Amino acid sequence: MEASITLKKVGKLVGDKTILAGLTFGIERGTLVAIVGVNDAGKSTLLQLISGFESPNYGQVFIHGLDMDKRRNETRKLIGYVPHENDLDPWMTLEQNIRFTANLYRVSRKDTNSRIAKYAKVLNLIPYLSQLASKVSHGIQKKTMLARELVHDPPVLILDEPTGYMDAESIRLVWDVLKEFKEKKSIIYVSNSLEEIEQAHDRILVFHEGRVLMDGHLDKLLESTLDYHQFQIEFEFLSNELYEKLSSISTVVSPNRLDNIFHFYGRTRNVFFDVVHVASNDMMIDLNVKKLGLRDLLDSEFAGRGLD
Repeated sequence: MEASITLKKVGKLVGDKTILAGLTFGIERGTLVAIVGVNDAGKSTLLQLISGFESPNYGQVFIHGLDMDKRRNETRKLIGYVPHENDLDPWMTLEQNIRFTANLYRVSRKDTNSRIAKYAKVLNLIPYLSQLASKVSHGIQKKTMLARELVHDPPVLILDEPTGYMDAESIRLVWDVLKEFKEKKSIIYVSNSLEEIEQAHDRILVFHEGRVLMDGHLDKLLESTLDYHQFQIEFEFLSNELYEKLSSISTVVSPNRLDNIFHFYGRTRNVFFDVVHVASNDMMIDLNVKKLGLRDLLDSEFAGRGLD
């Protein structure tokens, strides 16, 4: 399948700090991609680069085979970008904001009218279209920003927190719209809601310190962790000496403590009996075990150390 977005050795620096480090990957048409990572991992910067609002210090970004640096005007027409922060004109109504973008991209009046009518209805914006952008809630602003980008029907949608500030019903409406385009457009988004990402993705890019640490569907990413679980053991008293002994067990991954609770990752059979053996003379009050999920993959210490 043809790549909709291609990055070749893309890097971004701010002063002496590396924000993105030599990224190379492609995103196929009709793919829903979620980008996740801890704060300052480079997620929003990546979206700005792909959207053309930032330029890389080195490397190339291609949109539908076009070099963004050399053919910026052409590539911008292919992209709909919803930033994290509200960028609507506060002195225009919501409808005027949408129509301004339609005019900018030379969308016909007929198509503009039909698309505004459609998205205002499905996103429940009709009661607010005549209101100034500065007078509506953040959630309404965000939905309007999405409608504004959809009005020129771009093949690539780049969304930074697309459901930010929204209630459950608005979140459902937004995803109903986005899923309608799933086969037609490439959609790349950043979200802090791990539940949202687990429910809506074809592919997840896990970012860590400006690099893609993991790449694939969640099921695929978790395949390598099938034998791993997260453990939480509460002791009657967890001394510093016992904590150090437990942390030094070779099968224990990413240990930490909270008062008398010992938290760690590991292979179910091996690590459990290793810990029990070392702590055989200490009273255990409670034990919790759960399978790994997306949140665990984002644990920077765990991800950085790896599973093997």
